[in-house]
Amino acid sequence: MTVDYRAEARADRATQAEQRRLDAAAAERRREDRQRAEDERAARLTAQQTADKARRRAERAAWRGQALTPQNVYRVGTLALVVASGLASLPAQVLHFVAISPMLLPLPLSLEGAAWVMAAGVAFADSRHLAARVRWLLRLFVVAAAGFAASVNYGYGVHLSGLSPAEQSTAGIGLAAVTLLGPVLFEIRQWVCTLAASEDDSPEARSARRHSRLRRRHHRSVARTADRLLSAAPLGTLTAEEAWARAWAIETGADCPGMTPRLHRRAVQSAADLEAALTPQPKTGRKHKKSTRNGRERSTPDLRKSADRAGPAVDLAPVVVNLPEARPVGFLKSALPLKPSADPQPVRPVTLAAQSARPARRATGRVPQSARPARRPARTPDELLTEARQATAGWPVEHLTADRIRKAVHTSSERARTLRDALTAERTGAGVTS
Repeated sequence: MTVDYRAEARADRATQAEQRRLDAAAAERRREDRQRAEDERAARLTAQQTADKARRRAERAAWRGQALTPQNVYRVGTLALVVASGLASLPAQVLHFVAISPMLLPLPLSLEGAAWVMAAGVAFADSRHLAARVRWLLRLFVVAAAGFAASVNYGYGVHLSGLSPAEQSTAGIGLAAVTLLGPVLFEIRQWVCTLAASEDDSPEARSARRHSRLRRRHHRSVARTADRLLSAAPLGTLTAEEAWARAWAIETGADCPGMTPRLHRRAVQSAADLEAALTPQPKTGRKHKKSTRNGRERSTPDLRKSADRAGPAVDLAPVVVNLPEARPVGFLKSALPLKPSADPQPVRPVTLAAQSARPARRATGRVPQSARPARRPARTPDELLTEARQATAGWPVEHLTADRIRKAVHTSSERARTLRDALTAERTGAGVTS
């Protein structure tokens, strides 16, 4: 078998060329990947640096915005003025006491320190919500220490040598004022901070405090009773609302806070008026004239009572007047004969009421006679009860009232109440029996 070495050599060279080409392509891809990674890293670093710079700029702006708020300016400015006041007043006190004796050097430091320690105590008492007497006692100590230091500085200023009397007085007043300026500014700052802290509460807390103030101011007796109940009960066993409910029941007798006997009477009256307005009234054939004073129809006993209240009754004596008997006559003829009759007809007596010597006083709410219904024969209690049963057959028990029964059967108020009791007893007894 003959071997073609030239063909093998050419094949080897072609294989080596292809391998070199593949190696070069792989190297180019690796270089491109490295370049891409470096570019991405550089882009991330640039973005990170930009973000850090923007964040630092925002933090500086926020810090400047927070530092320059009115609250911070007021607090920092007040503290700066307080420090300046102490630095201005302390040297004069040191020189004054050292001029007397070097042994008195700690005295001005003690005065200034006492004033500022007591002022810090006021701030601490405000933060812990201590009693008002503690805070005012601390304020009294501050005023005493600051006042003594101001008097010392004033005496030192008015005795400065080399100055005119006017300049000495100005120096003394200025040193005394700057001594008092620091404690006064610190106290004002504390008041403002305390008020601002109380105003920073939630709306619910402010509403609760306002409601408590209004409730205690409007119901002082109930508030005193509730406080006594809270102080008498063991701690934590009785809440403020439970004590208030009990105190309200004790003072007014009502279980619902806010309601009083007067309000209950008004509620019952309003409910009765509404029930009367919603209940249809029975229609009658004859219309009754209503009084223009009160706008209500009243029964005969009520009219009698009204007439009794109007004034004393006038005694009406019967007077007998003899009148001729009326006889039918013809058209255009006189009703009485022109000549006396031979046989006079007997006359019947007619009773009329004599007129009073003075005009009778009109009774309030009196119904005219023409508007009154015709009198019906008196009914027995059994007849009234039967009529009431028929009229109220479809009524519920809660509608069995004396006023409704009186209007339904047209009777007096006393009999209506009797009928109401009888019907109610029958309905209740029937319900119990069934």
